[in-house]
Amino acid sequence: MKCGYVALVGRPNVGKSTLMNHILGQKISITSRKPQTTRHRILGINTTEQGQVIYMDTPGMHQNEKKALNRYLNRTADTTLLGVDVVVWLIDSLSFQNHDETIIRKLKHAGLPVILAVNKVDRIKEKQDILAFFAEAQKLFPFVDLMPISALKKTNLQNLEQTILNLLPEGGLVYPEDQITNRPERFLAAEIVREKLTRRLGDELPYAITVEIERYQELERITKIYAIVWVERSTQKNIVIGKQGEMLKKIGIDARQDIEKLIDQKVFLQIWVKVKKGWSDNERSLRSLGFNETE
Repeated sequence: MKCGYVALVGRPNVGKSTLMNHILGQKISITSRKPQTTRHRILGINTTEQGQVIYMDTPGMHQNEKKALNRYLNRTADTTLLGVDVVVWLIDSLSFQNHDETIIRKLKHAGLPVILAVNKVDRIKEKQDILAFFAEAQKLFPFVDLMPISALKKTNLQNLEQTILNLLPEGGLVYPEDQITNRPERFLAAEIVREKLTRRLGDELPYAITVEIERYQELERITKIYAIVWVERSTQKNIVIGKQGEMLKKIGIDARQDIEKLIDQKVFLQIWVKVKKGWSDNERSLRSLGFNETE
């Protein structure tokens, strides 16, 4: 049996959460087209007859550290490299960006086996371009493997999984074989609400929003969830609620349907929107809202 930890790293919005969800065959990490959707380190546990692979989905490594939230995201991504066995570095084009130099430096310092996975390969017409890029990439870093994939279309994912397994150490299971994540349903419910907010709202507003579950009540035939959406200004609160509450109603319906699929039970979901000024640039506020680097 093989067993070990795999860090999924890369710039924001390259498809790390989508990759983990498709490998697991179940949605654990929320996704959207907006960068920095992932804010917490989330484990996805895939147990097969060959062993157990524990994937760690992380916030995207980025250069902007203007706010406490941005610094938290970078620290969370960096600390994920401590204690893992393999790194999958995900990129989504046949070129390295300026910030990728920072990632290369961090990977060299970590001294771990790294697989370079080029995501969204279905968009690349000339396959020779992939081979040429891989030849150049190998000059920058001693990758143990370089692999074209499409997380969304599941292209080459079996090969990626087998390569990862081959690199993991032998060992017994860390988690029960039927466990798929380390996060409780309460946490996943908050993330689903935030995903719907991110997808429904404009480009800037999602970064000023976080979600807290005030109460999670499991009854025999229904689960009652009471959530608070925290924003930084009253004008943002008005946008989230929408005209005559229409926006919040749509977000609530979207979230409730996904939570019901997740827990396989009827859900009552109540959402309030409240203002906590400057929460994203206040370390104490971040901790009170569940941003904990040790998790």
